[in-house]
Amino acid sequence: MEVLANINQWVTIFLMVAGLYIVVARGNMVKKLIGLGVFQTSVYLLYISPGKIIGGTAPIISPDFTVYSNPLPHVLILTAIVVGVATLAVGLALVVRINEAYDSIEEDEIYAQEHDA
Repeated sequence: MEVLANINQWVTIFLMVAGLYIVVARGNMVKKLIGLGVFQTSVYLLYISPGKIIGGTAPIISPDFTVYSNPLPHVLILTAIVVGVATLAVGLALVVRINEAYDSIEEDEIYAQEHDA
């Protein structure tokens, strides 16, 4: 049961490794962007998981509560999600332009076209 107690950390590690592997090992640019999205999701989990305290409430001063959760990680992740969506949109726009210029989104084919010319 000790392993299940840290399930958030194991999921975070798995997503981080899987996302990094997809970014490094794939030649298709859309697949690389998907890997980047998976990696970003693991970072969100990395920050959100320790931010919630069991039994903690919103940080509103009240004599009824003594344990509070920190809202800062949640705010930072909200900002990170917006930045991640913008990054993905710019990446997809670049892939569309590269596809128009080279008729391919595979890195090997684009590299071959550049060095044959």
